[in-house]
Amino acid sequence: MLRQAASSGLPCKPVRDLIGMNDIDAAYAVQRLNHDSQHAAGRRMVGSKIGLTSPAVQRQLGVSQPDFGRLFADMALCDGEEIAAGRLIQPKVEAEIVLVLEHDLPHEKHTLADLIRATAYLLPAIEIVDSRIAGWDISLADTIADNASCGLFVLGNRPVQLKDVDLLGCGMVLERAGEPVSVGAGAACLGNPLHAALWLADTLAQRGDALRAGDIILTGALGPMVTASAGDVFTARIEGMGHVSARFAQAAGGSQ
Repeated sequence: MLRQAASSGLPCKPVRDLIGMNDIDAAYAVQRLNHDSQHAAGRRMVGSKIGLTSPAVQRQLGVSQPDFGRLFADMALCDGEEIAAGRLIQPKVEAEIVLVLEHDLPHEKHTLADLIRATAYLLPAIEIVDSRIAGWDISLADTIADNASCGLFVLGNRPVQLKDVDLLGCGMVLERAGEPVSVGAGAACLGNPLHAALWLADTLAQRGDALRAGDIILTGALGPMVTASAGDVFTARIEGMGHVSARFAQAAGGSQ
């Protein structure tokens, strides 16, 4: 159902009744089956995302714990690159901090020092989440099975060293056409984006999928997500990290 929704652009009904409302392992098994299918089709995995790290986003979706999904190279966009009309089903945007790794994180329990040593640099990012499930009618099992509602992600192009950013206190403003539509800070992401990344590193290693050198980690939303429409231009500004923009094309047949 999820694969058909992704290929057709027509969302499907929730899948939680098929895999179990609270069966997290079954939901991740569905996610892995779809990853295997995508990998076999030639898509290249480049990292992972952490979802549902912000209390505000958890309240929006009615869940109480984070999840993860995997990132593929064809999901990545450059700063300001236009997103074609119809590429996504029901997109929403979030401002996030990205970690890019220099070393593997293979252990089932990592320390903060392990993570700091493994991090090459940071980037500001906008994640464009998308659900293959109609109306975003999702439970935790639904979004996990649906690759943590991954859509696309936009990376900034000016790397920043970890030591130069206050990840706990850095403020974030997400603007649409210059007007603030979401605000937050590093502390909104599980208390600190590094806490979220540690959770991911441990969780993946425990499931046999360790983070590797070169991996991109989307650490989670710094504020509430915002619905995107054709023609929208979003800019995320993160204190100490600069800015990054996502630009949605006009609807088919619309004026430029």
